[in-house]
Amino acid sequence: MKTLGFFVFPNFNILDLSGPLAAFDVPRREVQPTPYRLEVFSKDGGAITSSCGVSVNTVALGRRRVDTFIVSGGMGAIDASEDADTIKLVRRVAREAPRIASVCSGAFLLAEAGLLSGRRATTHWEYAVRLRQCYPDVRVETDQIYLRDGNLWTSGGVTAGIDLSLALIEEDLGLAVAQRTARVLVVYHRRVGGQAQFSAMLEMEPATDRLRRALAFAREHLHEPLPVERLAESVHVGARQLSRLFLRETGETPAKAVERLRSEVAHSRVTETTDSIDAIARQVGFESAERMRRAFVRLYGNPPQAVRRIAR
Repeated sequence: MKTLGFFVFPNFNILDLSGPLAAFDVPRREVQPTPYRLEVFSKDGGAITSSCGVSVNTVALGRRRVDTFIVSGGMGAIDASEDADTIKLVRRVAREAPRIASVCSGAFLLAEAGLLSGRRATTHWEYAVRLRQCYPDVRVETDQIYLRDGNLWTSGGVTAGIDLSLALIEEDLGLAVAQRTARVLVVYHRRVGGQAQFSAMLEMEPATDRLRRALAFAREHLHEPLPVERLAESVHVGARQLSRLFLRETGETPAKAVERLRSEVAHSRVTETTDSIDAIARQVGFESAERMRRAFVRLYGNPPQAVRRIAR
């Protein structure tokens, strides 16, 4: 049986903890003998209040040993990373654990403890620039739902902790158990694309549920052809009606909205990977590298090659 230790601090994000707990609880209950023991720790133990006001009972971390050490994120992560006693505990436990992980801004605690030096890591897209600036020796990759570097696992914002947990479950117990867990939680086993697409969707901010569902469908199928007819079919409306909804609520046509989603994902891959421009264009669903080049010039003022050159 593996002991999974979850570390929280004042003003942690409740979903950064509850999402992974819910995921690991499925095989904990369904697989025999039970593969996991779940424990929630904090620096001093007792009730720790999350950013939403809900408190969670915890055990003092002390000299405990765990098989997987998972640090939650949230609004209080920066303050926690500046507390010397907290970082001392995190450093000790993490260095003794066979596997360590962070959710969202929990990466700041691991970075402050020196556990991310020279390694690839990700965090919530809103925190990525700050993480890179504060810890230049960390190889921050912004457009990742989750990322593995050896025994180190880091994830993007909030719900990405569930994606991370599913990957850990698959490593421990196999594909079938991970897929079963995803079905129980009613989530995708593996989400397509990276974090950048979510920031683009947030900027569009459609008020209509039907439009939000159309964008979500586009997000999950970026690498496939997405004509307006297919988007309309996914939400059971006509193509003209969907086009009017897009223009009224986002100021863009469906084609331009999809182009923006693709461009933002492609932008991160251009700046963070060495993949060829042609390969990236195919990965995110552009018809050609030239089509992606024109989109980049419109949105970013430079073609992909120049964006990559500037980033480097």
